[in-house]
Amino acid sequence: MSSAVPQRPYTFHIASSWAGKPELPQTFTKTPFAPNSPIGAWRDKMLTRKPGSSTEVWYPSAGEDFFFIQEMKNASGVSFGVADGVGGWVDSGIDPSLFSQALMYHAHRYTRNAWAGEPEIDPTLDYAEREEVEGWELTPYECLDLAFGGVCRERLVQAGSSTAVLLSLNASSGLLRTANLGDSGFLIIRSSSVFYRQAVQTHFLNCPFQLTKLPAKDVRRFSRACIDSPSAAAKFETTLRHGDIIIAYTDGLSDNVFPSEILNIVSLVGRSGLPESSQAQSIADRLISHARHCMFNKYRVSPFEQAAARDGKFFRGGKIDDVTVVVAIVNETL
Repeated sequence: MSSAVPQRPYTFHIASSWAGKPELPQTFTKTPFAPNSPIGAWRDKMLTRKPGSSTEVWYPSAGEDFFFIQEMKNASGVSFGVADGVGGWVDSGIDPSLFSQALMYHAHRYTRNAWAGEPEIDPTLDYAEREEVEGWELTPYECLDLAFGGVCRERLVQAGSSTAVLLSLNASSGLLRTANLGDSGFLIIRSSSVFYRQAVQTHFLNCPFQLTKLPAKDVRRFSRACIDSPSAAAKFETTLRHGDIIIAYTDGLSDNVFPSEILNIVSLVGRSGLPESSQAQSIADRLISHARHCMFNKYRVSPFEQAAARDGKFFRGGKIDDVTVVVAIVNETL
């Protein structure tokens, strides 16, 4: 049976960037995933820049955020996502980064063996050979549920919560499918304007929908914890066009940077003369830099300040947080 990867109508330039917020003194000792463990080794690989690139030396940690980028079975598409560990668990002696890292690890693990659409079967093969086609179609909605199940089985993740947004891009049809739970999100830029922006899901201000794992003992202490099911995730799909730009982000971006500013950064990179293959990384890095600049400015009106005002609460300036983005630029080749 032939294993050649067919040429597909769509390709994607994808890049990530991140910055953890300054760490405060902790009342407990954090125990990260060991570098030689499956999740620890994968985490360190994801946080390693390409040698020799201008951004090789970057923020060493994504903080309580994490992300994944994964080519899907037989180059049928690509899947990516971001997750934001809920920081409130620190007060209970829980490291929130373990949950978000494990969630993204399991999302990567499930998508690498799955197809972006229906498994492709060569019609010239006989029935027995068709039966040998491996893998299955996996939507972001299904992947979120499977990845959360993986986290629940992780013994090193004693407890925690996280928001998440997962996306898949189909290289054959150009179909974008997404699943979003909480206040991480994504937007699509088309023809220099925001074509679509994912609405946030919150219980109340600064309390997003979140996947939650409670500790095995003393559950009563967490009776007020927000517990949302993967089935509560908002689903969206659309067919992409050449030149579309998809930006997935944690709320460290959306709480500090307005959509109009994102458009300005994308436009600036588009006029920079960079090759298309380098533009996604430039957009991602500039978004992180700008978000960092804004979150430490207490004299600038921020999106979070406006959201607080609509809720009758006072908040001034930027909101200091971890920030992570994944940027994809669509290239229609056929």
